[in-house]
Amino acid sequence: MSTVLPVRRGTVYQRASAVGGVRVGGGKIRSWSVRRSAGKRGSIEQHENVRELLKAIDEQFITSDKALASTLIMKFTSLKLIGIKRVREHIMEMRDIVAQLKKLEVEMSESFLMHFILNTLSPQYGPFKISYNTHKDKWSINELMTMCVQEEIMLMMDQGESTMLVTQKKGKKRKSQVS
Repeated sequence: MSTVLPVRRGTVYQRASAVGGVRVGGGKIRSWSVRRSAGKRGSIEQHENVRELLKAIDEQFITSDKALASTLIMKFTSLKLIGIKRVREHIMEMRDIVAQLKKLEVEMSESFLMHFILNTLSPQYGPFKISYNTHKDKWSINELMTMCVQEEIMLMMDQGESTMLVTQKKGKKRKSQVS
């Protein structure tokens, strides 16, 4: 029952008129015969008015704020930093989720967020976490991110040095033969 219409040149008004579709004149929308494929026919009731049809379609795709909040919370609680790289992106992703939750009226204190971020860092950041917990000063999230990036650089340098130690062989050095 669905028809495929050929593309024609002309203004939108001319094309709509040729199909028997929408005629806009004087701020009014006139009738439009709407045809749907058999698969979609049962999912949306028949509407004679285009506005009512579009409203019915929109209502089927409305997402629940509660479901979205639940999904974001599950994503937030499952985030973990694996390894030592990309700590800035990790913290920014967590801040983004918190901002989305705030729009849905699910708020977290900055102190909670700070501790939660620290708990999602990999074990290599253990001494860094201890250092934060022993300081009396409270950091902002931006300060935490800056400090974590500095720690990431230090950890990468330490990892590079330990890799160098492991890959160097012990034993006698060969003397190059000179002819």
